[in-house]
Amino acid sequence: ASQVVKAMIKKNITINGAQVLVLGVTFKENCPDVRNTNIVDVVAALKDYGIKVTIYDPWAKPEEVLHEYGLECHSTLTSALKYDAVVLGVAHNEFLNLDLKLSLKDNAVVYDVKGILQHADAKL
Repeated sequence: ASQVVKAMIKKNITINGAQVLVLGVTFKENCPDVRNTNIVDVVAALKDYGIKVTIYDPWAKPEEVLHEYGLECHSTLTSALKYDAVVLGVAHNEFLNLDLKLSLKDNAVVYDVKGILQHADAKL
């Protein structure tokens, strides 16, 4: 999380109140299991900075994420909100051709933990 915040600071993005999209909350890619996932630690760290986090995961059951971690998870991505940063935490196949341009502000930070977006058709 600190690397994301540092990258945001370098782009002069105000941290407190920033909107960050976290892609994936499951334990591993293309799997609905949210037990023992490390992504919740990243989300907690981002929230400690005063960042507003939106979690999008088409594999996770929102009610299970809420029950296990007290976090709201979305199974669909709305284009109504523009994000200051996106963190790809789980390499779901659905993220490979996601058009992130629709969801990101002009100078947004993209932090690809899994290193899959540059090898995919994802539009940044």
